[in-house]
Amino acid sequence: MRKLLALALLLAVIVLPAAAQRAIHPDSTVTTKHQVTVKGQRVPYTATTGTQPVWDESGKTIAGLFYTYYERSDVKDRATRPLVISFNGGPGSASVWMHIAYTGPRLLNIDDEGYPVQPYGFRENPESILDVADIVFVNPVNTGYSRMAEGVDKDKLKEKFFGVQADVKYLAEWINTFVTRKSRWASPKYLIGESYGTTRVAGLAHELQNSHWMYLNGVILVSPTGLGIERNGPVDAALRLPYFAATAWYHQKLPQDLQQKDLTDLLPEVEEFTINELIPAIARGGFLEEAQKKQIAAKMARYAGISEQSILQHNLDVPPSFFWKELLRDQGYTVGRLDSRYKGLDRQDAGVRPDFNAELTSWLHSFTPAINMYLRDELKYKTDVKYNMFGPVHPWNSNNNKTGENLRQAMAQNPYLHVLFQAGYYDGATDYFNAKYSMWQLDPSGRLKDRLSYKGYRSGHMMYLRKEDLVKANEDIREFIRASTPKKGQPAMY
Repeated sequence: MRKLLALALLLAVIVLPAAAQRAIHPDSTVTTKHQVTVKGQRVPYTATTGTQPVWDESGKTIAGLFYTYYERSDVKDRATRPLVISFNGGPGSASVWMHIAYTGPRLLNIDDEGYPVQPYGFRENPESILDVADIVFVNPVNTGYSRMAEGVDKDKLKEKFFGVQADVKYLAEWINTFVTRKSRWASPKYLIGESYGTTRVAGLAHELQNSHWMYLNGVILVSPTGLGIERNGPVDAALRLPYFAATAWYHQKLPQDLQQKDLTDLLPEVEEFTINELIPAIARGGFLEEAQKKQIAAKMARYAGISEQSILQHNLDVPPSFFWKELLRDQGYTVGRLDSRYKGLDRQDAGVRPDFNAELTSWLHSFTPAINMYLRDELKYKTDVKYNMFGPVHPWNSNNNKTGENLRQAMAQNPYLHVLFQAGYYDGATDYFNAKYSMWQLDPSGRLKDRLSYKGYRSGHMMYLRKEDLVKANEDIREFIRASTPKKGQPAMY
C-alpha cells in the first residue's frame, strides 16, 4: 500500500508540472521583424503576438485574449496611420481566416480558387492592406489561444463572455486597453468583422462610442449576418432566391437563355422578381390563387435550377438545406453551405439535407496546418495549448440582438463613420441578397445611404479565397479607407 502511495505521489510530481505548462499566460508578448511586398512596394513591419488580459469589475484577471498585431515600421506619424481591428465570427471561431487568407501579410497555400494544396504552408500576401493600415487580429475567449484565466470559476464566468451583449461589452474594454497600450488614440480606427463577427463589430461601434468615447472612421462587414434586423415570414423565404440563382448559374443548371448571361446581368432580373412578385405572392399564403401559385413556382424553378414540383411541395418556401441537397442530386453531389462552388459526397442521394458542409472541411484542411506552423515557426509564439479553430462558447445568449440598430445609431452620432458591406454571391449561410437587404433596412430614413456601400464577389462566404476576389476585395478596402479618411481639418459635422 505504501509503495502504491509513493508511486502515485511520484507520478503527481512528474505530471503536474507538465499539465501546468499547458496554459497561456494572460499578459505576454513576442515581437518579430519582417517584410512583405505589397503592390510591388516593400513594406517593413513588426509583428507582435501574445495575450492581453480581460479584467472583472474588481480588477482581477479573468481571461487572456490572444492577438497578433502588425505595425508598419517605417511610418513616423501614427496619428494619420489607420488601425484596423479584425474579428472573425462563429460565434466561437478564431481570427485565423482573415488573418492568413485576406488582409494580413501572409497567405496560406491554396490554389487560385481556394482549394487545399500540399505541401501545407504560407507565403507572402501581395494584396495585404498593411501598406495602408496597421492591423490587429483578435481572438475572443476560447478561440485561438484565448482562454479564461487559471483558477477562475469558468462555469460562472460564461455569462460574461458568451452572448451578444456580453461579447460586445468585454471586447470594447479590451480594445480600449489595447489602443491605450499601443498609443493609437490619435489614429483613424476601423473595425472589420466576418460572419458573426459582423454582429460583433456592429455592436462594438456603438459600445465604443457610448461607453468608451472612442469614435470610428469605418466598419467593414464581411459576409454579414442579419444584424438583428427582422425579416421573418415571406421576406425571409423570398430573399434566398437570388442566391439560389447564382449557385444554379455557377453549376450550369439554368435554362440556356439565362445560362448564357453573365452572372451580374442575371442577378438584377432575379432580384426584381423577388421584390416585386415573390414576396407579395408568399405573403398571400394559402389564399394565393392556384394558377398564380403555379406561375410563380415555374418562374422560381427557372431561376433556381430545381423542379417546379419540389418548389410547390414546399409552398414556395424552399429551405436552403434542401436546395444544397437537391440542386446536383441527379449528379450524385451536394453543394456547400458557406460556398456553393464546393461539392460534397453523401452516403445516399435521398434525403433533405447534406451529410456535411463540403466547403468547411476543405477550409479546415488547409487553414489548420498553416496557422499552427505560422504562429510557431515565423512569429515564434510557442505553446503546447491547442489552437482552437472553433472553441466551446455555447450556450450563446442571442437575446436582445439589436446590433443593426446599434450601428445605425453610431453612424447617426458620428458623421465620420462609414460602413462597407462585402458579400460573395455563392454564400448560402449569409447570402448576398440578405446583405443588401440589411443595408437597405439599416437606416429607414435614407439619410445615411451616402455612407453605406456594398460590394459583391464571385465566390462564397470567404470571398478572398479566390485569387481574383482577394485582389478586388482588398482594393475595395483600400478605397473605403481612403474615402472615409477626412481631409485635414475637415470637421465631423452635418
